[in-house]
Formats: sequence, structure tokens, C-alpha cells
Amino acid sequence: QAPLIGVCNGRVADNLPPEGEVVAFYTANGITKMRIYEPDQFTLQALNNTSIELALDVPNEVIPTLAGDPAAATAWVQTNVISYTPSVQFRYIVVGNEVMPTDPISQSVLPAMHNIQNALAQSPAAAAANVKVSTTIRVDLLGTTYPPSAGAFADSATAYVVPIVQFLAANGAPLLANVYPYFAYIGSSGQVALDYAIFGTGGRVVVHDGVLGYQNLFHAMVDSVYAALEKAGAPNLQVVVSETGWPSAGNDGATPENAAAYYLGLTNGTVTSGTPKRPGQPVETYLFAMFDENQKPGAASEQHFGLFTPDKQPKYPLVKFTN
Repeated sequence: QAPLIGVCNGRVADNLPPEGEVVAFYTANGITKMRIYEPDQFTLQALNNTSIELALDVPNEVIPTLAGDPAAATAWVQTNVISYTPSVQFRYIVVGNEVMPTDPISQSVLPAMHNIQNALAQSPAAAAANVKVSTTIRVDLLGTTYPPSAGAFADSATAYVVPIVQFLAANGAPLLANVYPYFAYIGSSGQVALDYAIFGTGGRVVVHDGVLGYQNLFHAMVDSVYAALEKAGAPNLQVVVSETGWPSAGNDGATPENAAAYYLGLTNGTVTSGTPKRPGQPVETYLFAMFDENQKPGAASEQHFGLFTPDKQPKYPLVKFTN
């Protein structure tokens, strides 16, 4: 069984190792899945003939062009995917990260997915590699997440997300979701207990949902997405967690101790065991992120999500990336 844990390779910083060194560092740490947020040619070249599988994002700002012009989508795929296939193992082409229905580009996401899918299908090498086209959602596209069985996409999101879900189901592709118990915890006004968010309940069930019991918030959030997919008519769609993490500094609850507990809990069987709703169905999961990113905008904690410091020192030495 392939390892289920990947790591996101964010590069919003001015002090990170060169791309080739980063790829070698993934390999040295046994990390066999990577997500990158744009087609960086140095990283793609470094991934040649490695065992690392890649989730490659189409940056949000590029999506309208690829949606409106099939030739542009074909050229993008040719330059960034086909020219590296099969020596780079592409797993997903991720058309947009956390596009919200209110964003003007939301109407371009599905047409871009179609055009990219068609471009991949024209390449025997890409078709043989079975590269899947998807997009990444935020869990707050759900209007309801509690209890998990009540999970449902918000009314304002259904017109955007349901056609995408139908496309994914028709093509055997998973839905990617960024799942952050950290943000749920700090945004809950004290309603969410810290131990429930960082896998610290010692096996105690915190949330009872019919016959199912939840010992951690990660499983509850993933299962709320599964419930929403069922209500959207896609009960067999797989969810891939395309980002999850816990910061070590910068905001409430962001400490090295809490982050270590979160990552240890996540990597010690949580993803391999499946969820209460889908027991035995492992959850492919990408940790965010490889390094602290000192130029990341937003809350102070955004610069402290790294598993490693920029000089490649592990912040959480006990965390292992292989099953």
C-alpha cells in the first residue's frame, strides 16, 4: 500500500532551500506525495525519475483563460504536464484552491476542468498515467457540519459545487478538501475543546452522532464532507484532504506542543484507519506545509505552519511520514 501522507510544498518565502534540494529532502524523509501551487519548472525538473507523486495546482488567476480557450488549456497541459510525463508522476491536476461561489472565477472552474481533462485525454502518456482532474474546496462551503451526519453544502454553494461533484463522479476523481481543525477550534468561541482538535481525547468519544462516535475533530470534519457529498448525489466519491496542519506560533492555540500533538495524532493511524462513517477506507492526506513561509500574508500564524524550519531542521522530530 502506498503511503497516504503527502506534504504541501508552499514557497511563499525568501529563505527556502533551492527546489532541487527540497525534492531531495522529501525523498530523504520518505515523503512520496507532494502538492505544489503552481507549475514551477525547477521543481518539476527535480521531480524527474523520483518516486514522488505530484498534485499540481492550476493557479486561480489562470483558470478563466483555460476555461475560455481550449487551446490555452491544451498548451498549459502540454508545457506543464505532458512534457514531463511519464518521468514525473502526476497524480492530480488541481484546478483552483479554495475558490468560493462568490468569487467571479467560480464560473470558470468547471469549464477549465473539462478543458484540462480533454487535453490530458489527447496524450497517450497522460491517459496511461491516469492523472485525475479535481479542485480544492474549503470546508466552509458546507452550511452545516455538526453533527457530521448533517453535513450539507450551503444553499449558496450548491449551484457551484454540485456540477463539479458530478464531473468528479463521472471521471472517478476524488474531491479535494482543505481540512483545518485548527481554524475550527480558534473560530468556535470555546465550543470546541482543544483535546478534541489535537487528538488528545485518549480514545474517549466526544461527539455522538447516531450510532457513530467521534474522538477527534479531523474525522468529524471529513465525515461532514462525506455526508454533504451523499446529499449532493455522490455517495461513492472519495475525499482527499489536500491540506491540513497546525501552526506552532502566531495565534491562540498555536504552540509547538499543540502542533506536535496534532501531527502525531494525525500520522499515528488516523488516516490509515478511515473515518467512523467510512471505516477501513484510508484518507489520503497532505500536511501543510513542508517549511515555515516567512512571506505568507494574513494572520501571524500563517507563517508558522511548517513541519521543518527553512534550514531543514524538523520542528516535530517524532512525526513520521510513512505508514
